[in-house]
Amino acid sequence: MEDLIKKAAQDLANAQYAIALSGAGISTESGIPDFRGPSGVWTKDPEAERRAYQSYGKFLENPKEYWEERLRAPSLLGDLEKTQPNPGHLALAELEKMGKLKSVITQNVDGLHEKAGTKNLIEYHGSYFKLRCSKCGLRIGSDEIDLQELNRKGELPPLCRCGGVLKWDVVHFREPIPEDVARRSQEEAWKCDLMLICGTSAVVYPFAQLPFLARKRTIEKQTTTESGLHVVKRAPATTIIEINAEPTPLTQEGISDYLIQGKTGRILPAIVEQVKRIRT
Repeated sequence: MEDLIKKAAQDLANAQYAIALSGAGISTESGIPDFRGPSGVWTKDPEAERRAYQSYGKFLENPKEYWEERLRAPSLLGDLEKTQPNPGHLALAELEKMGKLKSVITQNVDGLHEKAGTKNLIEYHGSYFKLRCSKCGLRIGSDEIDLQELNRKGELPPLCRCGGVLKWDVVHFREPIPEDVARRSQEEAWKCDLMLICGTSAVVYPFAQLPFLARKRTIEKQTTTESGLHVVKRAPATTIIEINAEPTPLTQEGISDYLIQGKTGRILPAIVEQVKRIRT
């Protein structure tokens, strides 16, 4: 593993435009449950998954009732206000501060990358702490509107200044990924020359398509044969590194260049330290 950590650090140091993708695996180390693991939210409570599949339809049909149910229901992920980023989140934020990481695209809605200090953050599935206008796409902090007061006054659903209905920013099942998020994510995946994949099983689409998109881009590389002949060949433009507890379809299908198997909270800080050594 140590050799792979050094290799990842060298690849990062050489990269011109590195990005990271993160999933539930980085946040479980902060005590947040995943959804489909052995102790996952859906695994333990299939009825909660059934209700989740109905949420977006409920919002479209009756946004007032959608908000009333949302305000009554306990958080499936625990008290996210009190949850803190772990060394994996902090390591990605530090890589960004060092100028080695250009963006983080996360599946997670827990806000931990933002708490850790990551600035160029794309929350692919939205944020637990934001509301989004269904009409103009404006996002605001959930603390900017007193939803419980609106509920007491019978004034739900909350409305945007444009008159559109505000929805919880979290992307529900069957809800399209917001256009601005999908576009920015695809742009980042297409132009990166290194992609760190941190704690994601890579089975939830369309997020899981981003590494495939990055792998499609190729560049011309010149090689020299034993006879001294210079040959130009097409080669992958992006180095894709997985940091996951277990192999994923990306490992099995050869999309990633290599897998560093283990906890992101241990491996990412070790990579940061190696990058620092390379730079000194």
